[in-house]
Amino acid sequence: MININSRIQEIFRDAIKAAYPDLENPPLAVTPSQQPKFGDYQCNSAMSITKMLPKTSEQKVSPREIADNISRNIPENEYIEKVEIAGPGFINVHLRKDFVSKQLSSLLVNGVQPPAMENRKKVVVDFSSPNIAKEMHVGHLRSTIIGDSMCRLFEFVGYDVLRLNHLGDWGTQFGMLIAHLQDKFPDFLTVSPPIGDLQTFYKESKRRFDTEEEFKKRAYQCVVLLQSKSPDFIKAWKLICDVSRKEFQKIYDCLDIKLIERGESYYQDMMKDIVQEFEERGFVQIDDGRKIVFVPGGSVPLTIMKSDGGFTYDTSDLAALKQRLFEEKADIIVYVVDSGQSVHLQTVFAAGQMIGWYDPAMTRVVHAPFGVVLGEDKKKFKTRSGETVRLIELLEEGLKRSMDKLKDKERDKVLTEEELKAAQTSVAFGCIKYADLSHNRMNDYIFSFDKMLDDRGNTAAYLLYAFTRIRSIARLANIDEEMLQKAARETKILLDHEKEWKLGKCILRFPEILQKILDDLLLHTLCDYLYELATIFTEFYDNCYCVEKDRQTGTIVKVNMWRMLLCEATAAIMAKGFDILGIKPVQKM
Repeated sequence: MININSRIQEIFRDAIKAAYPDLENPPLAVTPSQQPKFGDYQCNSAMSITKMLPKTSEQKVSPREIADNISRNIPENEYIEKVEIAGPGFINVHLRKDFVSKQLSSLLVNGVQPPAMENRKKVVVDFSSPNIAKEMHVGHLRSTIIGDSMCRLFEFVGYDVLRLNHLGDWGTQFGMLIAHLQDKFPDFLTVSPPIGDLQTFYKESKRRFDTEEEFKKRAYQCVVLLQSKSPDFIKAWKLICDVSRKEFQKIYDCLDIKLIERGESYYQDMMKDIVQEFEERGFVQIDDGRKIVFVPGGSVPLTIMKSDGGFTYDTSDLAALKQRLFEEKADIIVYVVDSGQSVHLQTVFAAGQMIGWYDPAMTRVVHAPFGVVLGEDKKKFKTRSGETVRLIELLEEGLKRSMDKLKDKERDKVLTEEELKAAQTSVAFGCIKYADLSHNRMNDYIFSFDKMLDDRGNTAAYLLYAFTRIRSIARLANIDEEMLQKAARETKILLDHEKEWKLGKCILRFPEILQKILDDLLLHTLCDYLYELATIFTEFYDNCYCVEKDRQTGTIVKVNMWRMLLCEATAAIMAKGFDILGIKPVQKM
């Protein structure tokens, strides 16, 4: 698909260059018009150019004159019908109907294709990242949903994406877990221990670590033996990791998340070299036996080695950054981690730049932070007893509520058992994902099943129902896939009615929306766009008959095929939008 906004920008770039060849880097501002009476796009460069022109003794040139000069220099093109100058010097652009019509036909014949990218980039996305022996909570839910959607977008535009799960699978807590395992299941090396609830197991070992001096000493010895890779201790560590992994996988299966596990343990053997590299470059200071590194302008240093010779999160995060830059050869690295880690990650990135691992002008290394999940009381989301909400229970509750909602609407009477089950999971998990993604990720958001499952307003429930309704229009008119494909090749899409024109233009804005998200990584823009598309579609459907029926008998008198094609194009864009958000629509609901 063509990104119309950037094509119009290119046209205006050429026009400004022709009108003012001596201007260096003239400002280029092209945006979609907010009101249809001002055309479809607007170029607002004239006002800025006024300030850049050399002041001579003659009369100052007005922005309107500059706009006029730019307009006269617009090259021949297939996009623009006409331009008008308005107000102090805005250039209003009106698109050609035949161009929009051809683009819609091309979309229907070729499917929803990604906007053209200059080159295929290697992208690493670090997301989800729960801790072994602890349950996943709502914070991990946000990272998992946001990270997965970013990956889906990068994959759609053709980038090579590495989806990394940076598990907390190493560190001193494993000493107490292994010591507790030895006491509770002495034959763990030969008989797989029946650890049903790792959460309870973790709490028991933590309690002993805090209260039993002897146990604490043994836990420290276990850490040393684990770090020196003693086979029995590695086996115990793997056992504990496996139990956690199975629990995490249940959640990833529910939400259809694909990840490659690469926890902190993966980087252990690289850490000594990291410390050495910083030492050799003269960046290390000694503070109370610790080895610390300050970055330019940073007030909090990184501790790359503790006084006892152990490594820290700072060391493993530096090792991970270097590995991703040099071994993975990443062009883009995105860390989808909560806002609380902002200072830490900026310091790690600054250290990577300081030592010369990457140049931010060439390689994009970013933290994509997100706010916390709040309960309906606007406090941190907890159970009634004040415990952290278990993610698996949250997903089960979503399934139960979505089934209740479908039964309230008596869908169980019209859908087969299989269709009902598909609608249940589509709504439950779609609503949980959409509620998260439709908010600006920087902000905290209130978790409310009632709001999520409401089928009015900007929710997944509303959009999924709207999508199913659009898909059913052709089905109820007895028009199959083959007939639609034939019509896409042979029928011109007319855009004479204002609602047809509005819908056609909205459909073609999809590539612009994706480009904006690739730039700022804010996915709520896609949700807002899908909601706007569904709303504009409803206006179109209420005003333009797709299928005309006999009032008495209800039999179909006429099918307006070009309008059926507009329905089909809307559904195709919505389906691709859902796919990027990780939501699975269903044909019947």
